[in-house]
Amino acid sequence: MRFGLDETALALRDAAAGLLASEVTPAVIRDGWPGGTGKLVSAAWQQLAGVGALGALVPEERDGLGLDENSLVPLLEEVGRSGLPGPAAETIAVAAPLLAENHLAGLLAGEVTVAAQLTDGSLVPHCLVQHGATAPLIVLRAGGALRLYERGELELEPVTTVDGSLAAARLARRPAAGGTLLSDDPAVVEAAWRRGVLATSALLIGLSSRMLDLTVGYVKQREQYGVPIGSFQAVKHALANALVAVEFARPLALAAAWYQTAGAEDAAAYVSAAKAAASDAAALVARTAIQCHGAIGFTIEYELHLYAKRAWALIPAWGSPDWHRGRLATLLGVSDD
Repeated sequence: MRFGLDETALALRDAAAGLLASEVTPAVIRDGWPGGTGKLVSAAWQQLAGVGALGALVPEERDGLGLDENSLVPLLEEVGRSGLPGPAAETIAVAAPLLAENHLAGLLAGEVTVAAQLTDGSLVPHCLVQHGATAPLIVLRAGGALRLYERGELELEPVTTVDGSLAAARLARRPAAGGTLLSDDPAVVEAAWRRGVLATSALLIGLSSRMLDLTVGYVKQREQYGVPIGSFQAVKHALANALVAVEFARPLALAAAWYQTAGAEDAAAYVSAAKAAASDAAALVARTAIQCHGAIGFTIEYELHLYAKRAWALIPAWGSPDWHRGRLATLLGVSDD
C-alpha cells in the first residue's frame, strides 16, 4: 500500500506554496516586526485567503474548503517555510472551524486573525498569548470550555520576545466570564488543542526546510582555501544530520494528522510525538544553520535570523518538546507522572 497526500491536499499545498514564495519576501516579514506598518503582512494574508487556505478546515456549506487535518499539515508547512508573520496555527487550525458566521466571514477574507491560548486556566492563570497584542480576536480555554473574546475585553500586557513579529502579550488576569462560548464539549476542546499542536509542528518543519535551503545555498558559494565550504566533510555531515531530523519529523506529523482525522485512540500520542520531533529538528537546524554561516548568521541584517527566531519562539509553544515527551511516556504507560 502506498501512503501519500491526495490530489486535493497537493493542489492546496502547491497553490499556497506558489503564492507564498512570490509574495512573502524578507521585506514582508520585517514589516511584521516592531517599526513596520503591517500593511504588507495584511496584504499577504488576504492573498492567502484568496486561494481558500484560511478556510481549509471550514465546511463547504460555510464557504470553506471542507478539508481535514491531512491537508492541514502540508499547507501549514508551506506557511512556515515562507515565514509569514501572524497566528497561522491559531487562525487556520484552531479558530476557523469553531467560529460563528459573524466572525468567520472576516477570517475567510483574510481581514481578521485570531490568537489562541488553550492552556488550562485553572493550572496556569497568567500565560503568554502569542499575537495577543495585535490579533483582534482571542480564543481562551476557561473552565473546560473554549470562549472567544475581543482583545479589548482582556487585560493584556505586551511582552518582548525573541521573534519581533510574534506580538506576544501576557494575560494579566483571566476573565471569570464574558466572551462568546465556542464549545464546552471536552472532545471539541481536545480536538482544537491537538490541531494547534499539529499545526505548530508543521510550521516548525517548514521553517526548518527554509533554513536548510538558505544554508545549503550559502555553503555552495562561500569559499575558503579556494573551494566552497560545502565541500568540507564537517559541513556536509552537520547538514546531513539536520536534514535527517527534518525528514523524520515530517512523516510523524503526517501520521499524526491521519490518526487525528480518523479519530484513532493513538492520535494524542502521535500528535505529541510529532511536536517533540519537529521542535527538536527546528532547534538542530537553526543551530547548524548559524554555525555553517559563521559570523553573518548572527547579524539582524541577514534573513536567516527571521526564520531562526520564529523557530525558537514556536519550539515551546503548544507544549515544549520535553512536555510532549513526558505526555507521550504517560500515554504509552512507561510513566505515571
